[in-house]
Amino acid sequence: MLTILYRGPLASCDYDCAYCPFAKRRDTPGQLRADRAALERFTGWVAGRDFEVSILFTPWGEGLVRSWYRRALVELSGLPHVAKVAIQTNLSCRTDWLAQATDRAALWVTYHPTQVPYERFLAKVRSLPVRHSVGIVGDPAHLPHARRLRADLPPETYVWVNAEEGRLYTDAEAAEWTAIDPLFAHSRLPHASAGLPCRTGDSVISVNGDGTVRRCHFVPEVLGNLYDGSYLPALRPRPCPAAACDCHIGYVHLEPLGLYDVFAGGVLERIPRVP
Repeated sequence: MLTILYRGPLASCDYDCAYCPFAKRRDTPGQLRADRAALERFTGWVAGRDFEVSILFTPWGEGLVRSWYRRALVELSGLPHVAKVAIQTNLSCRTDWLAQATDRAALWVTYHPTQVPYERFLAKVRSLPVRHSVGIVGDPAHLPHARRLRADLPPETYVWVNAEEGRLYTDAEAAEWTAIDPLFAHSRLPHASAGLPCRTGDSVISVNGDGTVRRCHFVPEVLGNLYDGSYLPALRPRPCPAAACDCHIGYVHLEPLGLYDVFAGGVLERIPRVP
């Protein structure tokens, strides 16, 4: 199986979170057309494969407010060789279209308390017909919202917490977040990753809108291009060249952490295995 983290040129979002550089950013009509064309090229490539593929869309902005991302999720979920297709989203879009997707579609949902009324967000999550996790940024101001979300969602819905970038948590603060997300320790501090074996660059790759392939979003070295197949000779087991990895979509693939066992069956949508 090849796992692909896809990030096209889309860089616009309908939210204006203070911690995000893409808040309320707008793409021009030309940029949106380019993003749509890039995504359609990518989905066409996936459709033509004769091996198993899993995909996580990791747009800089919000993808599901755009019809081409909704269509891609539905169409890819119906392909027999696509094991999983997931996307990171704020869930600001309508959700009725998800009824057309298969059980191989999944959502990685982030709750932004300053951007959406709580009851509206909760109702959308409760109505989702596909697998999903729900999470929040570990800003101290978000703690009561996170506690409320954990209390109101079913126990089987994983509520994750991402450590706020640049924030150091005391043990007491970390304990409060761990009470919500038992796996918060993995996010609390960056992982020293230099020299550790990692699946990226072997069974996991990052692809951008023009098909440029890198091992992951956080290592700039180019391995080749998806569409001319030049990336294939570069795929092999390799250690991480970075000093540290502090993002879940990166460190989940570090082999010594054992997170493929923790999230077995739900690595892309960030859903832990049920013990």
